[in-house]
Amino acid sequence: MRENQADSTELTDDFADDGAFRRAVAALLEELLDQIDALDSDDHDPSLTAGNLQVSFDSDGSVIVLSQQTPVHELWLSANRRAWHFLRSGGTWRERDTGEPLAEVLAGLFADKLGIPVRFSI
Repeated sequence: MRENQADSTELTDDFADDGAFRRAVAALLEELLDQIDALDSDDHDPSLTAGNLQVSFDSDGSVIVLSQQTPVHELWLSANRRAWHFLRSGGTWRERDTGEPLAEVLAGLFADKLGIPVRFSI
């Protein structure tokens, strides 16, 4: 458990075991892939493999990567030479140190890259 600096509550993960975590991540990544595919832009190219969603951007060659980390039940996000670590707590994926919701972090990254408003529903 890590302390959530945003509101001083502790984040604990929602998963009883590794299998439940893997199933939840697979469903999340599939949902995100659908929403990313639906974005009104030709500049991005998403690809999904087991436990990993990667989105490449043609305009600058950058990549956003979401990857499952089963031993710690976290989803790691890497973009713009930065990393975030998300736990699902209370049904919401939140950054373990700041408490930021995954949907908001991703929306900001995609909006910056694509130059359009982006919202993710996860």
